Amino acid sequence: MKIALLSAFAAAFCLAAPLQAQEVSSSPTQVRAGTYAADPGHTRVTWSISHLGYSTYSGIFPAVTGTLVLDENDTSKSRVDVTIPVERVGTLDPDLDKHLKAPDFLDVAKFPTATFKSTGIKAAGRTAKITGDLTLRGVTKPVTLDVTFNQAGVAMDKLYTVGFDATAVIKRSDFGMTTYLPVLGDAVTLRIEAEFKAK
Repeated sequence: MKIALLSAFAAAFCLAAPLQAQEVSSSPTQVRAGTYAADPGHTRVTWSISHLGYSTYSGIFPAVTGTLVLDENDTSKSRVDVTIPVERVGTLDPDLDKHLKAPDFLDVAKFPTATFKSTGIKAAGRTAKITGDLTLRGVTKPVTLDVTFNQAGVAMDKLYTVGFDATAVIKRSDFGMTTYLPVLGDAVTLRIEAEFKAK
């Protein structure tokens, strides 16, 4: 009985492997055009900042939502529009999280979310620069994301998925967060991990 089960599992794996290889591509030219929704479980923003020059401290904004539209004929006409729940900021330190949510920093009682809306995309192979407007604490500033396309294909949930990594650097003072400047860093490095599912 065990041998039969093992044989069946091995056969299923061998059949599934070629199928997966055919359905996944790391070539951006093979990505399906259309409208995609961000997968909140696998889309987040990690931030890091210099802590008094002694260390680099980091945290996350999880569960990002939004829409990606990929234009089949002209990449420059593609666009992305996402909402970042800054009220869910997390550092694994409850006291620090409470302070980050206060008016000194994110002021989440007034501004529970941030948004990014693209204004232009310049693609070059698997990389792209996405310019857009970041609105944080009620202030809107232009930001450029350096984006890397990872792959596209049918994921484990059987939905066609595209995945990206991106980085950007912003100044927190541009968005009204001046507490502890200059000893606490002004530059904030953002790293975005994003997965979008075809609608």
